[in-house]
Amino acid sequence: MKILLSIVLLCSLTFTSQAQERKRARDYGVKIGVLSPGKLNAITDVAGVTVGHVTLVQGSNIRTGVTAILPHGGNIFQDKVPAAIFVGNGFGKLAGSTQVQELGTLETPIILTNTLGVGTAMNAVVEYTLRQKGNEKVQSVNAVVGETNDGGLNDIRGRHVKPEHVVKAIEQAKGGEVAEGNVGAGTGTITFGFKGGIGTSSRKLPASLGGYTVGVLVQSNFGGVLQIDGAPVGEQLGQFSFSRQILEKADGSCMIIVATDAPVDARNLERMASRAMLGLAKTGGIASNGSGDYVISFSTHPGCQVAYSPKEPVQQIPLLHNDEMSALFLATIEATEEAIINSLFKAETMTGKEGRQIQALPLDKTIQILKKHHVIQP
Repeated sequence: MKILLSIVLLCSLTFTSQAQERKRARDYGVKIGVLSPGKLNAITDVAGVTVGHVTLVQGSNIRTGVTAILPHGGNIFQDKVPAAIFVGNGFGKLAGSTQVQELGTLETPIILTNTLGVGTAMNAVVEYTLRQKGNEKVQSVNAVVGETNDGGLNDIRGRHVKPEHVVKAIEQAKGGEVAEGNVGAGTGTITFGFKGGIGTSSRKLPASLGGYTVGVLVQSNFGGVLQIDGAPVGEQLGQFSFSRQILEKADGSCMIIVATDAPVDARNLERMASRAMLGLAKTGGIASNGSGDYVISFSTHPGCQVAYSPKEPVQQIPLLHNDEMSALFLATIEATEEAIINSLFKAETMTGKEGRQIQALPLDKTIQILKKHHVIQP
């Protein structure tokens, strides 16, 4: 009888979990923009890009993690990719940014974590790179590590992210579907007053516009007045920054990673990165005084890779003409907007440090608002 009761209880819990599973925005009929998403609607739609998460949820106070984004599966230091940085608001700690801006290349995995984990993550990436085969004589590594502050839910002063967590995130990075919401570096984040997290999306240009793919991944942790495809969701839910005539903080941060397979160099990658901030703005983000809003963009096009030890002094690379960039700009804006919305749709209510609970975006009420404003067709 006890065994039967246990089985019934297990089935009941499984059914409840499945019934309450939160879906992505597009699964509810929210179709942001005019361009079509890639097959997975994720940054991994860009060929070669992989993502790894390590999620740390321990006891009542630890709510943090690490997310790693790799542009290709080879030795990134030996075969660097063109890259760029755009700073929307610089209240943050983006390690390695100046060398990327100066040389226009990325030579390590991109790591996202919490504010006080940046130093640990840098050391871990350096160690990982130095021990890779072929890097035995390397004496300089530009580790790129971004962050947002998850101290609202996480015991951030405990510095619970360790080097082994960073390396594990890198080593288990894979293609395919990307976990979103309360995972990796998004485990303890808060967005528009709701539970934020990791979100991703992509856009595939039609063949007439080059057929290129743009993928975006975000670590959302910022404030403002939430809008979804133009609908005033935050306002109608009564939860938004500076509401009730009280100067509530809108501070926070957003790390945005933009990947493309288009043959573009650092100059045009920076132009794409700047458009990602337009996608953030379309969600109602305001890049507040205390917000660290950074965009890292890179191209995976094989012909654009930069060898650490070039065979010839002059590099011959294909470059997309400036006149062909506009469609990539639109793709970046749309994918960024949808990635942020996905981070909210997939995140679940979380209780963390000192018993603080942050509610997930209420999907039932949100969907009603979206139907009212014809974002979702009845």
